[in-house]
Parts: sequence; structure tokens; C-alpha cells
Amino acid sequence: MKTTGTKAKLLFAKIIITFVLIGISLIVLLPLYYLLLASFTRMSHIFAEGLSLFPQFERMGIMNYITMATSRDGVYWAWYYNSLVLALMYTAGGLFLTSLVGYSLGVYRFKGRNLIFILVLVVMMLPIEILMLPLYNLTIKWHIINTKAGVILPFIVGGNAVFFFRQFSSGLPLELMDAGRIDGATEYGIFFKIMVPLMKPAFGAMTILLAMGSWNMFVWPLIVLRNNRNFTIPIGLASLITPYGNSYEILLPGAVLAVIPVIIIFLFNQRLFVSGLSSGGVKG
Repeated sequence: MKTTGTKAKLLFAKIIITFVLIGISLIVLLPLYYLLLASFTRMSHIFAEGLSLFPQFERMGIMNYITMATSRDGVYWAWYYNSLVLALMYTAGGLFLTSLVGYSLGVYRFKGRNLIFILVLVVMMLPIEILMLPLYNLTIKWHIINTKAGVILPFIVGGNAVFFFRQFSSGLPLELMDAGRIDGATEYGIFFKIMVPLMKPAFGAMTILLAMGSWNMFVWPLIVLRNNRNFTIPIGLASLITPYGNSYEILLPGAVLAVIPVIIIFLFNQRLFVSGLSSGGVKG
């Protein structure tokens, strides 16, 4: 009897938790639903009658998407291309460099190791606004203003990513490194052939975080980029709202398409994301 009662209580608790999570998910997805609905509705109907929770198919169509794709010489697609290239370069370069730094801090023992790690923590605690002026001066001196390199280079080695890889790699089995050395492998060979496969959860988690950080980056690209066709998606969409008029027929469908890459990246890395965050949080 007690076993049956315990099972019933567990089942009831699971049902309650499931309904609560479904409710939270619906609340989170409601703005995205309204955004998708508005992107297929004529702006004149939205401003005149508002946006209903239920789709009115007779007033919907792809006219906003056609306007977005053809207006201003297709500048939206230039913004999209810039964001994709920057996200790819920033994510790939960031994963490569921060994994090397975090791995070396977590695995090797050398003089000044703790000092370097403390400096990484200090950089993590600094507000980005403090770094804006010196970084802007550096981009001017290096002649990379209004370029993709000017957007990527100052932040490609992030303190958060270094800290995460350091925490994860500190729990790796060092015996494998000794076995690799016995087999004649170099330190780089040990890292890329032995340790990187073990660090897949960390790479999966940081791929999502770095890609989302690059895709949503706003303040620094706004400072560095000058040309309208060099803008990224966040800057380009923000430029559509001005005191002289708002281009909602481009803004709404553009915002819908801007969500797609982030969703794709998360779907491909969600399992590694969960396991990587849980592992990186308890190791070290």
C-alpha cells in the first residue's frame, strides 16, 4: 500500500511539474508567436485594429517578406551575410583560442599560472563600458575600424570562455597525457587527438554561447562599423526605427529570419550544451 501511494504521489508531482513547465514555455513563446503573426500581417491592419491572438488569414500574406527582400537594394541580406560571417569567424576563432588557454591553465603546472587565472577573473568582472575607449583607440591604431576584424579581434578571447574551459579541463584524466607522451605524441597532438574528443560537451556548450553572443552583439559593432552595408542584423534592424519614420514592414520579418540561425545552432548542440554546462560547473 505504501509503495502504491508513493508511486501515485510521484506521478501527481510529475504531472504538476509538466503542466508548470508547459505554462512557462507558452509564456516564453508568446512574444515569438506574436512576432511571427505580425510579420505576415499588413502594417495598416495592425495599426488600425491591433494584432489578434488568433490569425486572420484573409489579412495575411508574404508582402512584408517581399518588401524586406527587395527594399533598399537588398541591404537586409548584406546585414544577414555580415552577421553570419562574423558569427562563424568569432565562434571558430574563440573556440580554438579559449580552449587552448583554458586547457593550459587547467592541466599544466607552471610559474605564474595562478596569476594569469586571477587576471582572467579580473577581466570577467570589468564592465564592458570601461574597455570601450581603449579598445576603440587600438582599432584606430591598427587600422581595422569599419572592418570585420575590428569587431572580432578585441573580444575573440573572452574571459568567460577561458574560465569555462579551464574548469572543464581541470577534471580531465592526466594519465592519458602520459600515455600519449609515451607513444611519442607532441603536446599539441595530445590536445587535438586525445583531449579535444573528451571536451566535446564543453565545445558544444561554448559553441552556442559564443555564437549567440556574436549574433546579438550590438554596442561594439555599432561603435566600430560606419558603413550601412557593413552593419550586422541587430544594428541594421535598430536603424529602421528613426524619428522620421519606422520601417516595420522590414523590421518584423527581418526579426523572424534573424532568430533562425540561433535556433538551428541550439538544436544541433542542445545535448552537448546541457552536459557541458553541468560538467563545467562541478569540475575544477
